[in-house]
Amino acid sequence: MPTIRETLDKLLRDLERTGDVVASAVVSRDGLLMSSAILGDIRAETFAAMSATMYGAAETAILELRKGTPERVIVEGKDAKLIVTGAGPKALLVAMTNPTVGLGLVLVNMSKAAEQVKELLK
Repeated sequence: MPTIRETLDKLLRDLERTGDVVASAVVSRDGLLMSSAILGDIRAETFAAMSATMYGAAETAILELRKGTPERVIVEGKDAKLIVTGAGPKALLVAMTNPTVGLGLVLVNMSKAAEQVKELLK
């Protein structure tokens, strides 16, 4: 029986097979790194903490406007796109893509993966 960590690691590897996903992570809602598939000189802990902070800020803003909660936050930059989506009450799923990627398939696969994370961390 695989551990939770092993299952999260496999889920992230599967997400990266979508194509154009170059880094991904499962992060606790308070910014602690739970699992990551991040290569190169990216500091995974900082990536996790800032992704959770960004999602938390968007969540606070939308709640203040009384418009529910965000499904995801997308940041588009010159060199990458960053997507953070809720994965249940305990976690967030984060993915970084190439800047030119069409997000349709990535978002569908992220939604499926986020649901799996939510079920796993019940």
